[in-house]
Amino acid sequence: MRIVEILQYTLKRGTGNAFHKIMVEQSTPLHRASGMDIVSFGNSIHDEDSYYLIRSFDDPAHLKSSQDEFYRSDAWINGPRTEIIDRIETSVKSVLILGAKVVDNLRM
Repeated sequence: MRIVEILQYTLKRGTGNAFHKIMVEQSTPLHRASGMDIVSFGNSIHDEDSYYLIRSFDDPAHLKSSQDEFYRSDAWINGPRTEIIDRIETSVKSVLILGAKVVDNLRM
């Protein structure tokens, strides 16, 4: 089983490049230090103020523990948190469970 979380952001106009710089330099290193696997992230090719972040986890317990560690850490709270949140206009999150049943269903 694998858990995949897809986060999609509509950023405030004109903030996409600054948002990406914060993600590269500050946020993604903190994610990885908390045990999160970042599959992919970046500006959408259709609009630099649309952004995505795809994270992967071993199972639901890993998702919870790594996110608890990340979002409660002083490094996040006193680091890029405010700069990131201030640039987000809307956010959509989807969490998927990948496993044998999903693969079996695709074959039907």
